[in-house]
Amino acid sequence: MEFLGHYAFAIMLVLMVTITITGLPFGIAMIVASIFYLFLSGQDVSLAAENVLNGIFGNFVALAVPLFIFAANIMNAGKISDRLLDFALALVGRLPGGLAQVNILTSLIFSGMSGSAISDAAGVGKIITDMMMRENRYPRGFAGAMTAASAVVGPIFPPSIPMVFYALISSTSVGALFLGGVVPALLLCLVLGIAVAIMAKVRGFPIEAPVALAMLPVIVLRALPALFMPVILLGGIYSGAFTPTEAAAVSALYAILLAAFAYRALGLSSFIDVVRETVETTAVVTIVLCGAFIFNYVVTIEQVPQTVSALFQQLQLQPWAFLLLLNILYLLLGCILDVSTIMLVVTPLFIPTAAAMGIDLVYLGVVLVFNMMIGLITPPYGILLFIIKALNGIPLAELIRESWFFLAILVAMLTLLTYVPALSLWLPRAAGML
Repeated sequence: MEFLGHYAFAIMLVLMVTITITGLPFGIAMIVASIFYLFLSGQDVSLAAENVLNGIFGNFVALAVPLFIFAANIMNAGKISDRLLDFALALVGRLPGGLAQVNILTSLIFSGMSGSAISDAAGVGKIITDMMMRENRYPRGFAGAMTAASAVVGPIFPPSIPMVFYALISSTSVGALFLGGVVPALLLCLVLGIAVAIMAKVRGFPIEAPVALAMLPVIVLRALPALFMPVILLGGIYSGAFTPTEAAAVSALYAILLAAFAYRALGLSSFIDVVRETVETTAVVTIVLCGAFIFNYVVTIEQVPQTVSALFQQLQLQPWAFLLLLNILYLLLGCILDVSTIMLVVTPLFIPTAAAMGIDLVYLGVVLVFNMMIGLITPPYGILLFIIKALNGIPLAELIRESWFFLAILVAMLTLLTYVPALSLWLPRAAGML
């Protein structure tokens, strides 16, 4: 046993990979392998439970995640998406590539409520994709790829579930991270809108009929309660009325009031389905969180972050080169791993190195979240592509073929965001949060 203890960390990694290959969730693999490490190294196995309890139940920020998930599910079930689509169609439908422009705008608005790219694609994204494919107005592969690309905005514009995770592991301000994502998200929407307009001219995409002027007040009034959610959410956070976690609870309550009473689109059976779906999703996320807390404890014992930091110091890399390597690594990991795994397992290894190099951790968080969102549409794992394929019946090959154009735009935006830190830091600094 003493001999095996010298190789406990290596054995743990092999066991983790083996369990994952068998098809079990990665969170389970981390938990089992980490407990096995504690056993082999002669440590108290109950340390695993202690780290889980301290990490989840002792952290107020972690509570925001299930609340944001619940709010997003309520909005999807409550038909709020329909009103947002009508509002976006009235605003940008007459632009070149009208429905594609609507796709971008609705994703931006919905992201100010849900903080989740998957909720965006599965809710309002499904509706707008079907609209784009109707009567062959847009190629179905383009419609699906457009939805996937626009959904990437969701976790960049506040609120953002991945940024809550990042704040959890880096001890940075959730409010500063949320503000740091505003300018990059708006800039991405602008760039996507310009690219769609150019493509619409080249490929002959249609322009939507203008909405009658007399209908505009009605459309705006129908959408106004939903549009107020981001205002209440962000206004409450930055005015100091409530914390980001409390804001998640407020958003969930507001979504219930909106869907059940203002729009009368959420019945008891629908509400029960929403609660069930939220519990299932939260359970999956919590398993990954539990595994990450135990695994990160083991990594800390083995001084892996210090080893990584020392390696980069030996290489004598400049911050720009470090960020370049980090972006390449994350883009590659995004092809095979999900966002929560990369964020909770890989990211803690590099935070000490970034801090030692003088890289602002809020700026780093925005860059890494943007990078990981690209992984959502990167083959072969691209979860958004699989969701759109399942919901809209679009062949995966067509989705992948059309997604390369948007991937190029996203990577170009990532490069700009990486080497122009002011895009992420200007707003938090202006608000006095940095």
